[in-house]
Amino acid sequence: MEQFSSGWKRNYYGKGDVIVYRLNRDGLVPEGERAVFGARVLMLLYGEAFWPTYTTGDNTGLIATDSMKNFIQRKTMEFDGFDLESYGRFLATSFLDRYPQVEGIQVTVDEIPYTDVPGGPAFTPAGPDRARVQIEIDRTGLVDAVSGLRGFKLLRLGGSAFHGFVRDEFTTLPDLMDRPLHMWLDLDWRHTARTAAFDGGAGVRRARQTVRELFASFESGSIQQLIYRIGTAMLAGNPSLAEVHLEANNRTWDTIAERGTVGVYTDARPPYGCLGLSLRR
Repeated sequence: MEQFSSGWKRNYYGKGDVIVYRLNRDGLVPEGERAVFGARVLMLLYGEAFWPTYTTGDNTGLIATDSMKNFIQRKTMEFDGFDLESYGRFLATSFLDRYPQVEGIQVTVDEIPYTDVPGGPAFTPAGPDRARVQIEIDRTGLVDAVSGLRGFKLLRLGGSAFHGFVRDEFTTLPDLMDRPLHMWLDLDWRHTARTAAFDGGAGVRRARQTVRELFASFESGSIQQLIYRIGTAMLAGNPSLAEVHLEANNRTWDTIAERGTVGVYTDARPPYGCLGLSLRR
């Protein structure tokens, strides 16, 4: 079920998995940006004008979701930026301007990342981590802006421990003093001033760098300690942030055999540890 920052909605509807790629084929883009801008969009609308569709089947005020798909894809030609926050706001405000019966709109955009292939005008899919933004706007203005990163898959060969936990008749896990750690991570953040989210993608770049650097350098006694260190570093490094939310999955591989510093492993079994943390300034 979708949730809106502005609160409970009696009805909403929209279009999801709208895929769009904007290509600057001449390669003339600002430094640090890429000629491939890829996005997956979910657009949701709410308003009393749509209630008769539910109660009587009267579609007089209804905007077809197919029209929403076409709007997103065609309007992308008019967007000249590169960050998801500005793109989400552009789609939302443009749609509100076009359709007066819409009381509010929420646009969620997931990055479809590509990276350069050296030697020519060529690209290859990047990731697996990808940026995400969720923008809600109503007739009063910007309601909420949440930025985030989804899908980190991080492997550390050592420097991760887990020991000293409760032991009883249900415990089979041994104390682990120096394990290889395979972790998945998602994170979101909000700014104290909502408009601070529109920073040209600087916050996403900073967060991505913080996650990678701390995962590589910090020797942890638990995944909880690691994500706490990442969250506090994000708040310390960006004074405009109001809160950070992190969720990690322990996907550490099962050991087949180890001999000294060489080991053979396989993917973890389906049950996984899920660890969440929310921090506010």
